[in-house]
Amino acid sequence: MTDRLYYENSFLHDFVAALLAVRHLPDGRAALVFDRTAFYPTSGGQTFDTGWIEWEDLDSPQALRPKLRVDEVLEDEASGEVLHVIEPVPELEHALAGTTAAGRNAVRVRGFIDVERRRDHLQQHSGQHVLSAAFVELFELPTVSFHMGEESCTIDLEAKSLSPEQVRRAELRANQIIFEDRPVKTHFVSPEQAREMGLRKLPPAGRERLRIVEIADFDLCACGGTHVRATGQAGAILLRKVEKVKQGMRVEFVCGERAVRFARKDYETLAEAAGLYSAHLWTAPEQIRKSLDEIKSAAKREHKLLEEVAELTAAKILAASESFAGIKLIAQVLAGSDIGFAKMLAQKLVAEPRTVALLGCGTEQPALVFAEWHGGPFDMGALMKQEMARLGSRGGGSRELAQGGVPGLEQLDGAIERAKAAILSESSSAAPAPASQTSSRG
Repeated sequence: MTDRLYYENSFLHDFVAALLAVRHLPDGRAALVFDRTAFYPTSGGQTFDTGWIEWEDLDSPQALRPKLRVDEVLEDEASGEVLHVIEPVPELEHALAGTTAAGRNAVRVRGFIDVERRRDHLQQHSGQHVLSAAFVELFELPTVSFHMGEESCTIDLEAKSLSPEQVRRAELRANQIIFEDRPVKTHFVSPEQAREMGLRKLPPAGRERLRIVEIADFDLCACGGTHVRATGQAGAILLRKVEKVKQGMRVEFVCGERAVRFARKDYETLAEAAGLYSAHLWTAPEQIRKSLDEIKSAAKREHKLLEEVAELTAAKILAASESFAGIKLIAQVLAGSDIGFAKMLAQKLVAEPRTVALLGCGTEQPALVFAEWHGGPFDMGALMKQEMARLGSRGGGSRELAQGGVPGLEQLDGAIERAKAAILSESSSAAPAPASQTSSRG
């Protein structure tokens, strides 16, 4: 079992230890095991430390070799070992494996923690304790789980909902505790003592000794993570997002230097948006809403105009078309139109009883639209799927209206001709002699 130095001192950034073993992980990476370490392994929602290892030369103990990067730190729960995953160094791995196999275990190392990453983790994890305790104190909402990410952190609360006012109050209360700079201490107690102390959340049974993190006169929680010495070192807490998840309400937050970075980025983004509208920073949302309303109104006007154009175009096409077996078959490629207009035109055309429209459009993404009048005998969805299978594309729809993408413009004419032939073939049994059909490229 590895002696975990961070239990006693979260501000210990370098240490000396003895190498005990070289482990080979299932993914092929190598990991070093020491008798003691200040590196924190991923556990309890907190992510791992990174840093460097410096070791003595095996042949010349007085000389130190260059530092090895520790990329990840893992915990072997079965053995209690902390595994320090290192960058690949084949010759070192071979030498150390030989040394440990010989039973000497005399290789001494010095570990160096990435100080900035450790400080960030101290702030995030300590801030989480304060925030979770604030939600309990104010609203009796316990934290179900905690996750520390590279950009932000989250807690999942046992709650069906969370109002904006509750979020504001919890954030304010948490920051009050931070600004008061209350002492943060750790204790090791038995499970029985922990129950008597009134912990915010008792861990699962089975542990002989529990590490308790105490925020003076505010919170008691069992935790093995790294923490600040006083709440003021957490800097500040900024709540950013609330969403509903399976086990309750998820609150996204950042603390300390992350809070400063995010606040700066938020300000710069909002300032840029306000600048685009020549507006004051605080009126930017109002200006954006106004622009969105104008865009929606313009879109409605455009849609209405397109409907008028589609109706006039459909009337013109229908007037020039002839029937076959009592059916008007319109097959056209609309080279300058998009799929939205093609669908609109198809619907206008088949509003006329006993009409089938086979249309193609060629702007941006080439596409096909097949439609027939309500209650028609053909299956436009099946016809479209058949053509999509031939073209190696995707599409489909209902019996009366279907659409699909086409890989290239040059394939539109052939696809429409094949669909037209299929419709004519299916209709021919009911017609004594063929008549003309409208087919053109618009």
